[in-house]
Amino acid sequence: MKNFTPIIGLEVHIELATKSKLFCGCSSDHFGKIPNTQVCPICMGLPGALPYLNAEAVDSTIKFGLAIGCSINSFSKFDRKHYFYPDLPKGYQISQYDLPFCKDGVFEGINIRRVHLEEDTGKLVHETIDGIKSSLIDFNRSSVPLMEMVTEPDFHDAESVVNFLKEIQLVARYLCISNADMEKGSMRLEANISLSPDGKLPSYKVELKNINSFRFLEKAINAEIKRQEKLLLAGEKIVQETRGYDEVKQVTYSQRIKEEANDYRYFPEPDIPPVRLTDEKILEIKKSIPELPLEKSKRFVLEYGLPKDFAKILVSEKNRADYFEEAVKLGREESLNPKMIADMMINKKLDDTLPEPAALVRKIVEVTKVNYAPIEEVESAVRSVLMENEKAVIDYENGKGEVVGFLMGMAQKKLKGKGNPSVVRDQLLEKLQK
Repeated sequence: MKNFTPIIGLEVHIELATKSKLFCGCSSDHFGKIPNTQVCPICMGLPGALPYLNAEAVDSTIKFGLAIGCSINSFSKFDRKHYFYPDLPKGYQISQYDLPFCKDGVFEGINIRRVHLEEDTGKLVHETIDGIKSSLIDFNRSSVPLMEMVTEPDFHDAESVVNFLKEIQLVARYLCISNADMEKGSMRLEANISLSPDGKLPSYKVELKNINSFRFLEKAINAEIKRQEKLLLAGEKIVQETRGYDEVKQVTYSQRIKEEANDYRYFPEPDIPPVRLTDEKILEIKKSIPELPLEKSKRFVLEYGLPKDFAKILVSEKNRADYFEEAVKLGREESLNPKMIADMMINKKLDDTLPEPAALVRKIVEVTKVNYAPIEEVESAVRSVLMENEKAVIDYENGKGEVVGFLMGMAQKKLKGKGNPSVVRDQLLEKLQK
């Protein structure tokens, strides 16, 4: 049997969490709202209505591009992308073609072709009215700022695609530019899939569209790979098209023949001036980028000695990572080990019931509380140990600091293990340094 190599590229759409839409003042918070209540002549595409650009959406796109290693075009523009579909009232979408805001990035070993900004479309709602199946249009989503990231075809299996996309989702959330919630449609996934007999990029690609979860995407990719492999082994030619995924039948199905770029008749958007970005502006945005999840995860391992799986779980939610660090800071006064705090959060899930880090620290101290020997008893034991181990004392005075551990062990032996380690150490150093 002939072996084929899957070649997969991604297109990821992320709705930006700006208060207003991309080209008008209507609210961009469209989820769950009464249909067609957040619209105006601009986002409805009525004749004579002129768009104006949302600067925050531009900044958010550039911030995301910088975070995933892209270079920024200092001169960029918007273009009209023409196609005719009921959810597109103007008959064209304002997008970016040859001069996107971000280009040529590398993130987690994957080459990013571009990140551009465009307006979202309306939404088709399929209902049965008076026994008749009908398709209605809700334009609340029309012109919401939509950022699109396009990768090079660098993936070869569904699992690596999903792992990469989970990191992209985290980046968007850490940057606070989108909640990237797939259930609400604010992150939408598309995959372009081809099978190659020789490792080279084939002349066709099949686009899987409208995928709303990582699990569905993984299943859809594997189903499409299986479908293409069966056709190629039978000597058939793969049609370049857009396909959906049927979860019940676990197969992909044809939606429409896929368009080429020239089918969209791109030309520069005449109603929106080009955007010029200074080096100072780009630097200002770059400085606003916080520590990202991958960097934070590595730091948690190095700084706090956490296992990699613990660090990965904690950074998967920014609020949880911040909670952990605050708990570690407060826990130092109680000599709490960061790994113990992480364990209580991950395995015991105490942070679910204790919303404040200080409450978590108090709970851990309570759970792990030891009845330590009183200070007078510790002082007495330390004095006895120093008198009985004159050679160790002389070694310390000669620069051998490691003997402190030995002396602590001897003191704990006298205290039958009931000495608070930090108190024992402090008493030893205080008396050794006199």
